[in-house]
Amino acid sequence: MCGIIGYIGFRDAYPILVKGLHRLEYRGYDSAGIALSNLSGSLSIYKTKGRVSDLEEYCKDKDISGSIGIAHTRWATHGEPSNTNAHPHYSESENIALIHNGIIENYAVLKQQLIRNGYHFRSNTDTEVLVQLIEYIKVLNNTDLFHAVQLALNEIIGAYAIALIEKGGDNRIIVARKSSPLVIGIGDGEYFIASDASPIVEYTKRVIYLEDEELALVSRGFSPKIVTARNVEKTHEIIQLEMNLSQLEKGGYDHFMLKEIFEQPKTLRDCMKGRIDVTGKHIVLSGVMDNRERFLSARRIIILACGTSWHAGLVGKYFFESFCRIPVEVEYSSEFRYRNPVIYGDDIVIAISQSGETADTLAAIELARKSGSFIYGICNVVGSSISRKTDSGSYTHVGPEIGVASTKAFTAQLTVLSMMALYLGHEKRTIDDERYSFLLGELNRIPDKIEKILQSNAAICDLSKIFTYAHNFIYLGRGFNYPIALEGALKLKEISYIHAEGYPAAEMKHGPIALIDMEMPVVAIATDNVMYDKVMSNIQEIKARNGCVIAVVNESGATIREIADYVIEVPSTEDCFEPLLNIVPLQLLSYHIAVNKKRDVDMPRNLAKSVTVE
Repeated sequence: MCGIIGYIGFRDAYPILVKGLHRLEYRGYDSAGIALSNLSGSLSIYKTKGRVSDLEEYCKDKDISGSIGIAHTRWATHGEPSNTNAHPHYSESENIALIHNGIIENYAVLKQQLIRNGYHFRSNTDTEVLVQLIEYIKVLNNTDLFHAVQLALNEIIGAYAIALIEKGGDNRIIVARKSSPLVIGIGDGEYFIASDASPIVEYTKRVIYLEDEELALVSRGFSPKIVTARNVEKTHEIIQLEMNLSQLEKGGYDHFMLKEIFEQPKTLRDCMKGRIDVTGKHIVLSGVMDNRERFLSARRIIILACGTSWHAGLVGKYFFESFCRIPVEVEYSSEFRYRNPVIYGDDIVIAISQSGETADTLAAIELARKSGSFIYGICNVVGSSISRKTDSGSYTHVGPEIGVASTKAFTAQLTVLSMMALYLGHEKRTIDDERYSFLLGELNRIPDKIEKILQSNAAICDLSKIFTYAHNFIYLGRGFNYPIALEGALKLKEISYIHAEGYPAAEMKHGPIALIDMEMPVVAIATDNVMYDKVMSNIQEIKARNGCVIAVVNESGATIREIADYVIEVPSTEDCFEPLLNIVPLQLLSYHIAVNKKRDVDMPRNLAKSVTVE
């Protein structure tokens, strides 16, 4: 959740660290801090509640010299956002500074042991317990900091990505990770440490991804030394990043979220590029094709995901069951991992995560692995934990998604799932050649149709002004569009803080219809598909109770236009691909309502982009 950045080299560290914090602020933004070591051997920590810009203001009159440093932007877990609870944290002697992403589950027991040994605590965080424990072990064993970190990590339970520097130890940074991402950037005579590659890509594209329970000693003039907590030395391949700096800029848009909504035609073309052959008649998904027999003989598919990715999984269920006739279960990763699920060795488990670092999904993968099932990952970040821990998988190839509310990653996940299901359906002969070719052609046309929807941005902006001060929303959909009702509601609540709920339209009469009155806007996905007449009946039930209806329709939706209060038009497509189109106006509606309410669209309160803790 939190963002970590570190630097050691020949440049001034402060500007690199602060720029890196801005790039990482989507991971957490309730406080920020920095620790610097300079040539005089001093170790200084500056930190404050609030955004990175508040930290910059605080540091204006401070000594920010030094070519080694670590910095952190926080998403609070233990202790409310405050100057004291912000990272970095000093050890008792103030000789060690540490930053941390994750949760130390046994911190309370360790804290009491340290208090009994004379240690004092300034903050309410689990992180301060870790840095105090490291110093305690260092002193007790009369050892160096690196060995002390190894010993301390064997005492803790939980997840962590950490970086430490030591007073007078201006030639090294020590880092370690478990269940939380950490990358080392390899420069020319300099090194960069980060939670992900976004803050370091402008300096180097050569990186090492640490694995779980590994530590690294990053020193000036030497290659990183990587060992396990049990002191087994490891070697890692240096990976070349494909990310471009331009992908991390707003490119003239007011917010990253709006930019990412408008990028969807391009990102979906990128997602399909090389996967639908030049004739447009065949799907080439190597991760599926290389494991064709496992997929074709699967008893069922289990999809694991959280949040928006879970909604993508629900649409995926419709894809696989419709095209392949394979039974599918869609599970919240957080629930799956804490019950005793029935998993068979001939099941296929598909794990979906934008970041590839979602803690609950990673834990659910480990549980599924014990059953001997085949695990397939769908994620966006090359080299992420899920891509390394699954048997095979597909990247979505949409580039960095900075806005906390997912948009382009969601539609790319749908695109990958649809290609998987179409390929398998064709191989199983549950889709004939003619239908297969037709659906591939229609999938290829989806980016052009999204471009047409985006031309309605100004009209949707005007519509949003009518509903800026609504207190509640209901979203309705049926069939393939039920998960889109859920996702549309989630987008609105995430960034505008308006309470919104998604329902299958037919379920209105089983309770939610009691909420309908003139003050309750209802977004009804009423595009022209096999469920059209049913949805129209549901809308009439709402209008009979004086409800206000915003309908998403096609050109042919004349009847619904007559009874709905407002309409948003989208192009027609096959029922199965409607989710890829219908979500786009709902993304735009949520965005504009949030802007009208003067919300921080890219960094909504209490949320962070990459959920790396439970």
